Amino acid sequence: MAEHGIYNLACPVAAQGLNAPASVFYNLLPAALCEASLARGEAVLTADGALRALTGQHTGRSAKDKFIVIDDATRDDIWWDNNKAMTPEHFALLRADMLAHADGRELYVQDLAGGADAESRLPVRVITEYAWHALFIRNLLLRPERPALESFIPKLTIINLPSFAADPRRHGCRTETVIACDLEAGLVLIAGTSYAGEMKKSVFTALNYALPPAGVMPMHCSANVGPDGDAAVFFGLSGTGKTTLSADPARTLIGDDEHGWGENGLFNFEGGCYAKTIRLSAEAEPEIFATTKRFGTVLENVVLDGDRVPDFDDGSLTENTRCAYPLDFIPNASATGLAPHPKTIIMLTADAFGVLPPIARLTPDQAMYHFLSGYTAKVAGTEKGVTEPEATFSTCFGAPFMPRHPAEYGNLLKALIARHGVTCWLVNTGWTGGAYGVGKRMPIRQTRAMLAEALSGRLNDAEFRADPYFGFAVPVAVPGVDTAILNPRGTWADAAAYDAQAAKLVDMFVANFAKFEAHVDAGVAAAAPHMLVAA
Repeated sequence: MAEHGIYNLACPVAAQGLNAPASVFYNLLPAALCEASLARGEAVLTADGALRALTGQHTGRSAKDKFIVIDDATRDDIWWDNNKAMTPEHFALLRADMLAHADGRELYVQDLAGGADAESRLPVRVITEYAWHALFIRNLLLRPERPALESFIPKLTIINLPSFAADPRRHGCRTETVIACDLEAGLVLIAGTSYAGEMKKSVFTALNYALPPAGVMPMHCSANVGPDGDAAVFFGLSGTGKTTLSADPARTLIGDDEHGWGENGLFNFEGGCYAKTIRLSAEAEPEIFATTKRFGTVLENVVLDGDRVPDFDDGSLTENTRCAYPLDFIPNASATGLAPHPKTIIMLTADAFGVLPPIARLTPDQAMYHFLSGYTAKVAGTEKGVTEPEATFSTCFGAPFMPRHPAEYGNLLKALIARHGVTCWLVNTGWTGGAYGVGKRMPIRQTRAMLAEALSGRLNDAEFRADPYFGFAVPVAVPGVDTAILNPRGTWADAAAYDAQAAKLVDMFVANFAKFEAHVDAGVAAAAPHMLVAA
């Protein structure tokens, strides 16, 4: 086999069992990866020079096709209610068949890292059959200095072969698509999907498994820091504004999606951003919009017009259109990926029921309750017969990537909040004046104004009222914000309809939290909304 590029000669791909690929290209830079992806017909250039790739039938993660190897080391540590098990025997067969499938193919290798904190850093080797996948993951992870590549030794290896079709009977999986993780061996196998996000989230899953025993909290969040070192964390599921709201020109961006919180403070897991682009505009999100015009940015499933200009309003391929770019494409991004311990935690939700206030202060117990709940809501109309919003609860704001039990993460977060005196806020970026279809989306300028007051600490001195359903503290007035939207009940034309909807949402929270009640202390259990209403 022909091997090209800079790499550790003592650690070629043969060390991962790949003995007969036709060619291996190690650690190519963006220009070479773009050239290769274009020459191979994997992608096209946009009018502005970004790379646009399509992922076919998989335009998002295949959560039901993700498996973790069950063995003596993982049997008691994995949250098996949320994760699917694969036997070591099935994993071994899958690995052998995928290695054989790679024979005679061109492969692209990127030696990277997850974790800006030197003590927690995870060296990651990603082996792909698509050049654009190599560029994608190069954008997303941390990139070692070129000389360091000559001594690079991975602790996690990802082998990503989209053209390989798994056999459910032979490999113990569900379909031809599989994401199989042997967390103890440090090996992830991805097959049957071209969606690039599977690689990024596999690194996150590995860190979520490895870090908690060391007292480091892994978080699905964005983070930024103000000029006075006042760091903030933004939790939130897709569509809640996590990436948009953390890209604040007045604050330094640490990262947009995955971070750790340890003894030394916050640190980014990544070296890039993976932002949603559906309905992206220069007016609402200028920093992110500008990255889509940069050479080296990867646009995923974005529709192009006849002149190859991206149409970010076109969701005909998927609503999950994305752009992946290095963090330094954002003008005010951190060069280190490090920040002090946070002073503020923001938990974002997009409440399509129009019930939650636009901002509310949480006690530490309430913060853990809402962290374990991980609530947001999908809007109506996405599926035939769906006529009203649908509640979504993803514990820890990232259940698909959490191999351990949520209580382990929740208790670690609660301890860190208490130790460092962090103020927590719940921010609703969803609907006001009624549910989706009646009300309107919360104005982003109003949300930014509320966040500015919360992050500065000034909002702590406001007058508050207790929400009658959820019990958290809601400010009566916020400078620069329309006072009317602070009380959601008053924005509804029919107050009785609001009360009925609020009661339904409380019931949804209570039903969802039942599975956590045995794993939390009395204070967190008492933070449940139904108990506060009864009181």
